[in-house]
Formats: sequence, C-alpha cells, structure tokens
Amino acid sequence: MTVVGALQIGTGVPLERVLAFEDEIRASGAALVVLPEAVLGGYPRREPFVGYFRSSVTVPGPEVTALAGLASRTGASLVVGVIERDGSTLYSTAVFLDPGLGLVAKHRKLVPTARERLVWGRGDGSTLPAVPTAAGLAGAAICWENHMPLLRAAMYAKGVEIWCAPTADDREVWQASMRHIADEGRCFVISACPYETSADDPFRGGSVIVGPLGDVLAGPLRDAEGLITASIDLDEIVAARHSLDVSGHYARPDVFALTVDERPQDGVTFRR
Repeated sequence: MTVVGALQIGTGVPLERVLAFEDEIRASGAALVVLPEAVLGGYPRREPFVGYFRSSVTVPGPEVTALAGLASRTGASLVVGVIERDGSTLYSTAVFLDPGLGLVAKHRKLVPTARERLVWGRGDGSTLPAVPTAAGLAGAAICWENHMPLLRAAMYAKGVEIWCAPTADDREVWQASMRHIADEGRCFVISACPYETSADDPFRGGSVIVGPLGDVLAGPLRDAEGLITASIDLDEIVAARHSLDVSGHYARPDVFALTVDERPQDGVTFRR
C-alpha cells in the first residue's frame, strides 16, 4: 500500500504558504501529493495584467527550485499548478517534482476556458508526460481538460495509473467527473481544488481521491484548507482492468483511431 494526497490551498498564495505544509506532508508519509491549478501565480481575476504577469513563474526558476526542495525534504513527489511565464506568454502549467531528481516534467494546459483565454496561451502536445513516481505512473489533466475525451484517451494509452487533476472547479458535478474518469480509465484519481474566500470569486474546495472503480477514498474536502490522504494499491488497477481496459482489450482500432502530435508547435522555426 502507498499513501497519496491532495493539498487544498488557495491560488496565488505566497510560496512560503505552500512550504509551510512541509511537516504535514512529511508526517502523512505520502509518496505523491497534488496541489490545485494556479497555486503560484493565481487564477485570473480583475487585476491589471502587468501585475498578474509579474506574479507568474518561470519553469525552471527559483520558485520551482524551492518546490523541488520541498519534495526532497518530505520524500513526496509533487504535482503543482503554476502560472508559467515563457517570454511574454502565460500558461497554466502543472510541474512534476521528484524527491531525488527535482523538476522532471511539466504539462501545459491545452485549452484555457472562458476568461482564462484572455490571459493564458494554449499548450501543445509536447508536454503530455507520463511520469514514474513511487506511487505509480502519473499524468496530469488540468481543470476542464478532464472534459476532453481525446486527451483522456491519449493519457489512458500512456498507461497512467495516477491521474492528477489540479483544478479550479469547485462545483458538485466535478465530483461526478472525477469518479467517471477513475472508472473509465481504471486508475486512481487525485483532484486538488483551491479553497479561498476572496469576496468576488471564492473557491469552496472539493479535493477528492478516487479509486479505479469510481469509489471515493478521501474527501471531498469543503470550506477549509488541508491535506487529504488515502492508501492505494496498484494491484486494484490490474484487477479493475480485467473487465475494462479502454486502450487494450476494450479498444477497437479497426473502427476508431487517434493520432497525437507530440512535436513542439513553435511559432517560428529557424533552419540553418
């Protein structure tokens, strides 16, 4: 059995607020902890763009290095939602931090939603990692990417065992989506949602951990910060995929096909 967790905390919090959970993460014995979307940098609201841009982080960069230190000291792999600055463009990004190796991968959100489109760029297929962790093979889908059936199919085909879902969706229906993905993909799902009480746009939380048959193992945590944890056994995935393996015996490649372009889609290519 392995312990995994979701840390429910606000968006745009100071780095020190995240680091303050070090003792709690270490004491939990968690091998993998997921944090919400936009923990560093913040969810876009009505603030002037220049200030919002300045609050973003580079990947790699000093803030990510500090998070890697947190992973090292606690022994937990971390999947953290940050607002990444690349040149003059911002992305909603999930960074993967290994206790021994530091920053090992990142995933940029493919499609920003609604007001997010005013400030965030679109990721491409070059950041769709499946990352080995002590808890299992982990992948990430950020917020409403979880509603993209073809993205789910691609990540299932990578053999993801731990589905990490940093989100800003605190609706009740989100719980149904997380349970569906766990059952469909026959994987463990860890969803981390923000909790904050800003007057104009509060987040109530709802972080949850779900087993590979859609059973809720921990949470949902509402109206509070905190770390939720659950013990998981990867053999449950093996047993669950005996009846349903959407990328294996339940697939019909003679009828359906999906092509995923994982090349970087740069705006300018220089050839020499």
